[in-house]
Amino acid sequence: MTHSLPDLEQQREVIAQRIAQLGDLRPGSITGTSGRCGKPHCRCHQPGEPGHGPNFRLTYKVNGKTVSEALSTPAAIQKAEREVEEFRKFQQLTREFLGTSAEICRLRPVEEEAETERKKKRSKRSGKRSRAK
Repeated sequence: MTHSLPDLEQQREVIAQRIAQLGDLRPGSITGTSGRCGKPHCRCHQPGEPGHGPNFRLTYKVNGKTVSEALSTPAAIQKAEREVEEFRKFQQLTREFLGTSAEICRLRPVEEEAETERKKKRSKRSGKRSRAK
């Protein structure tokens, strides 16, 4: 379905407003890990005993390096889940914004250079020679 240029511009404005209304956000993934510790006499090493955990962590990249934050309380887990979900919304809205903007660029007519720009004189080289040092 082809949209008109004014419709697409309005759509892009709506998407920009939705982006501006997003709350706190951050990238990452929340994972729960379980396992056995390094203490040989701990209960986790006994037959039939579950390991420790799940221990929840938020993992994300900073300058190409993986960073991991412990989420030690249910409130911290819920907060991180809200922030990651808001980031996912941001990613989706950004894709929509870029797609709409690309369509606007494709439909917008090419405008001729302004008459004054075409007639602007090229800068001339100075006739003076630079002084020898």
